[in-house]
Amino acid sequence: MSAAQTAVLLAALLASGLTAGLFAGFSYAVMPGLRRGSARTLVEAMQGVNVAIINPLFMSLFMGGLLVSIASVFVLWGTDARWWVLGGAVSYLVMFLVTSALNVPLNNALDAAGDPDANEDLDGVRAGYEAPWTLWNNVRAVANTISFVCFALALLVFAAG
Repeated sequence: MSAAQTAVLLAALLASGLTAGLFAGFSYAVMPGLRRGSARTLVEAMQGVNVAIINPLFMSLFMGGLLVSIASVFVLWGTDARWWVLGGAVSYLVMFLVTSALNVPLNNALDAAGDPDANEDLDGVRAGYEAPWTLWNNVRAVANTISFVCFALALLVFAAG
């Protein structure tokens, strides 16, 4: 068990766990909370989140997690943990693709709706955003949680070997 292998696996575990927690938190708390409010509340809040989330910490976890997930497959392939690491990396990649191909375009469309004060069709904006964004967020939360579990099991197998 080398220090480099352990470091890469721990980085993948940490990145997948933190992002899984973020997406899961949106699934079980943020979106249900916003669902209770008005269309204006949802649009304003999510437009604010879309700006705030593009920060160095999130981007490091999100993009860096993809890189260390893929790297973990290469550095741990010759170990007994290889299949768990592969499962973790594939699940992380699924989360990354869902986010990039589905959630981000929905966020961009929401942002393009403009200022809630100037938009008279906030119910229409909400209808085109809330349900699909929540569905795909749930998918990425599950995929990322699977990734976290796979990396945790890989760490246990790797440490035991």
